[in-house]
Amino acid sequence: MAQSPAFVWRPMAADDLPAIQAIADRVHPDFFEAPAVLAEKFALAPEGCRVLEAEAGGLAGYVFSHPWLRGAVPALNAPLGGLPETADCWYIHDLALLPQARGSGAAGRCIADLVALAQKAGMARISLVAVNGSIPFWSRQGFGVVDAPHLAPKLAAYEAAARLMERPVG
Repeated sequence: MAQSPAFVWRPMAADDLPAIQAIADRVHPDFFEAPAVLAEKFALAPEGCRVLEAEAGGLAGYVFSHPWLRGAVPALNAPLGGLPETADCWYIHDLALLPQARGSGAAGRCIADLVALAQKAGMARISLVAVNGSIPFWSRQGFGVVDAPHLAPKLAAYEAAARLMERPVG
């Protein structure tokens, strides 16, 4: 995958977690997740967790993703407790970029990598919960809103406008 010379995705490491928490607190102040919750996601699926390094130094973004169940939504700020044995979808829990990385193409490169990872894992779909008015962004990445009235209480715990979205990996 071609990388922007200013920003490069690399595998997440445990010692990145404090910087990731600082980015999360800045980018998603209304969607707090405890450090232990983020650490568990990394521990359960390190292959789906990456950080965006700025050429100038420091981190400019991150992604947490993992195998999950299609049509299900993990609770916000709660441990997963493990990954489902019958996972049938790849789930993007959080993709966050600092303002200086937005518009660089980094998010699109990350999504392409996650789609490839999902394909390699034998998943036919990739899903996420869109928040913060991000539905147009995710739509441009090939995701569509899923009509899931049974998930309304879980989605509302994120925010009133939160929507489950998914796309095929192929």
